Formats: sequence, C-alpha cells, structure tokens
Amino acid sequence: MKHIAFAIPGDIDTPTGGYIYDRRIIAGLRALGWTVDLVGLGDGFPFPDARTLSAAQKILSVVPQGCPVLIDGLAFGVMPAIARQLALTHPLIALVHHPLALEAGLSVAQAEAFRRSEMDALWHAAHVIVTSPATARTLVTEFGLPALRVHVVLPGTDRLKATCMGKPERDDPQQFLRLLSVGSITPRKGFDVLMASLDLVKDLPWELTIAGDRTRDPHAPLQLAQDIERFGLRDRVRLLGAVTSEVLESLYLDADIFVLASRYEGYGMAFAEALAHGLPVIATTGGAIPETVPSTAGILVEPGDVAQFAQALRQIIVDETLRARLSDGAAKAARIQPDWAQSSESFSKLLQSFLR
Repeated sequence: MKHIAFAIPGDIDTPTGGYIYDRRIIAGLRALGWTVDLVGLGDGFPFPDARTLSAAQKILSVVPQGCPVLIDGLAFGVMPAIARQLALTHPLIALVHHPLALEAGLSVAQAEAFRRSEMDALWHAAHVIVTSPATARTLVTEFGLPALRVHVVLPGTDRLKATCMGKPERDDPQQFLRLLSVGSITPRKGFDVLMASLDLVKDLPWELTIAGDRTRDPHAPLQLAQDIERFGLRDRVRLLGAVTSEVLESLYLDADIFVLASRYEGYGMAFAEALAHGLPVIATTGGAIPETVPSTAGILVEPGDVAQFAQALRQIIVDETLRARLSDGAAKAARIQPDWAQSSESFSKLLQSFLR
C-alpha cells in the first residue's frame, strides 16, 4: 500500500522554496496514488522550545506503527531524541533542503549545535532525501552519512520545456533594465551584498524588484530597508514582500535579469525558475548554485564579494549581446530540468524502493 506520513513544521503554505517543494511533492504523490497524511509539527522550528518538542513527539506518536514517516529537515535536524525513538517503530525518512548549520547569520555556537544535533538525528533515518547533488555530498563528506542512504530528487519547474526560450530583445534598449530578485529576506540570501553592489552601478540604467517573505528573520528586513536608504536606492528598488504564484509568474515574465547574492543554497528553486523563463542570472558559487546555473546561463562570483558582484552587474547591464547569449543559455539549461510531475515520479519511485 502506498501510504506515508509527511511531517511538516510550521505552515505548509509559507511561500519559501522548501515549503513549495514539500507542497508540490505531496500533490504529485497523491496524483500518483499515494495516501499522504500531512502531519503538522507546530511552529518554532528550527529553534523549538521544550513544549514544542514535546507536542511534536505526541503528534508523531499517534502515527500508526509501521507507517513510513518522512520529516522535513527544518524540524528533523533538531529532533534527534524523537528520531531515535521513532526509528524503532517506523521506517524513518529525512528530507533535507540544506543543512541547518549552513544557514547564514548563526553564531559559531549555534552553528555547531545545529551540526551536532542534525548529525545525530540523521543517523537514525533509514534514508535521507536531498534536493541537490551538492547537499548530498555535504551530508556524506561533512556529516559522515553512507552515500547509499542519501538520495537526490531535484525540484521541478512549472514551465513546459518545449516553451522555454530566450528573452526577446527590448523594444527600447535605452529603458531601464528590470532586475528581479526572489527569496526570503534572510542573511543567507545576501541582500546586503546585493545592495552594496548596486550602489557601485548606480550610473547604469536599472531598476530592481525584490519578492520575498519578510517574516522569516527578525533583523534582515530592517537591515535591507536601512541599506536601501543608506545607498540612496529608494527610487530604484521595489520591495513586494511575499507574493502569489500568479504575481511571481508575471514578475519573471517582465524581468530582464535575475540577481541573487545568496551565501549558500541547497538547490535554489528561484534560479531554476529564472532559467525556465530565459533570464540571464547573476549569482554566487554558494552551495548548489553552480549545479543549477551553468556558466552558459549566468555569471557566478564568490559569496560575499561585493566588487565581483558589481562587476558582473555592470557586464550584463552594459552588454546586450552578452545578455542575449546568456538568455539563450538559460533556455537551453531549462530544457533539461525536470518538471514537477517528473520530480514527483522520482520521489515516488524512491519511496517504493525504500518500502520494498
């Protein structure tokens, strides 16, 4: 019987890449005939207090014995004791979008605590599913997990591969180029680097739209607002906050260049969507980004390097021929990306192989 309990911390409708992945995979599994019981673990992860952990343990304890339990990594990595107990009675699967210790903005002590906790928890999982080869390598080389227990299921995109094409040329090349950045406003997404880089290219014709949840971090949105004021970018940077999928699609369609200065990405679903819309990309080499964005589709620089990021901005904004070439490269890269149906099929086959 194709039946699994899928445990999620927080609100599954949260507009971030990890939650989008979870929603689309759950929908895909159900379409493939799986019974998926959605198990809510409550709020507060990945910094749960004792009451939150106790409540999560009680919630998971009512899952029928023997039913496979898959737990999203935002919670799994901070529940080693619960994972140890649950693994005695259930096939236990962890879904890791990126290791918790690699989140930017953590203190050394916090990062080390996350690393120890997640390493302990993952050893109790029969299988671990990750969203990129880069994350798989990290879990094997840095966390010591056996490679045979770590499996990759790439995220999909909504764009049909046959329709992927480069961006059309602008009717008026003198108009301001529309830059787009999509990501939650957190330290890991590098908006401080992006603002400092844009300050160095204020002489060029561009305007930026940022779409991303402003509730995921208590400090980063304030810093972003301060940076916009400090660099005199108020008239050129538009902050939208979290947006609907329809609005996001229109933003990708209207944009000329995708920019995001992430310090680390476990995959980078926003980059995949940018490629699927034929957008040239300016990003960093953090985590899995080079596996998602080939050199034929964008310019990647070292994370945190303001001067290099600004130089990449200048190159693409000034050089229309380069933009067109990278746009074509983005479209070609998009054609080999999976769509969500294919990602769900891969996920389903993995689960079936586990349960055999």
